[in-house]
Order: sequence, then C-alpha cells, then structure tokens
Amino acid sequence: MKKAIFAVATVCLLAIGGVSANEPGSHANTLNPTTVAPELSAFCKAVMQGDVETVKKFIELGEDVNQKSLGRAPIHYAARYNKAEVLKVLIENGADLKKRCDKGMTAMNYAKMSNATEALAVLKDAMKK
Repeated sequence: MKKAIFAVATVCLLAIGGVSANEPGSHANTLNPTTVAPELSAFCKAVMQGDVETVKKFIELGEDVNQKSLGRAPIHYAARYNKAEVLKVLIENGADLKKRCDKGMTAMNYAKMSNATEALAVLKDAMKK
C-alpha cells in the first residue's frame, strides 16, 4: 500500500512540475538531428594531406584554388601544414598569396606560426615574382 501511495504522489509531483519526456527544452545538451556540422572540402583535405596528384586533378576539373572552406583558402592549409609541393601547384594555378582567412591571417602568417620552413621559402620566393 505504501508503494502505491508513493508512486501516485511521485506521478502527481511530476505532473504538477511540468516534466515531460517529449519536451525539447529539458535536454539542453541534445544535438538536433537535422543540424549538419560544416565539413572541410575534399579539395582542402587533399591539400592538407599533401596529395599533389589529387590536388592537380581537382584543379583540372575546375576547382577554384581561392575558394574558402571553413574560413580558410587552400593556400592557408598548405602553408599551415608545410605542404610545399602542393603550395607550388596552387600558386602556379593562380592562388592569391595575399588572401586572408576569416580570422585575417595570410598564408605567410600560417607558415610562420607553424614554423613551416619549406612552405615559408616557397611563399617568399613567390612573393618576389
């Protein structure tokens, strides 16, 4: 009998308090299943990995070498991850050496910040031309 009274009292308290399993506000940390997180473009992934052949193929297929992905252009990723050969390909195909990312940094800034010596040398050489 005590268990029944306790169960009824608990249900009444929850009902009065407005608790509902279907209320979205009661789960603040739950992800919205319709929300899609932004993802790095396949082109920029190839740049980061230093995959020169894939980068060339993307360019051949019409990829814009100055198109930002997650706020950075391919040249920023190449400089940041010290991908000198990819950097050369991007520059040969019209990458803007002075392009800034959404945080205001250039490829030169990324190369210096990352101590990417090979990328830095490529950028300095390209700036002279």
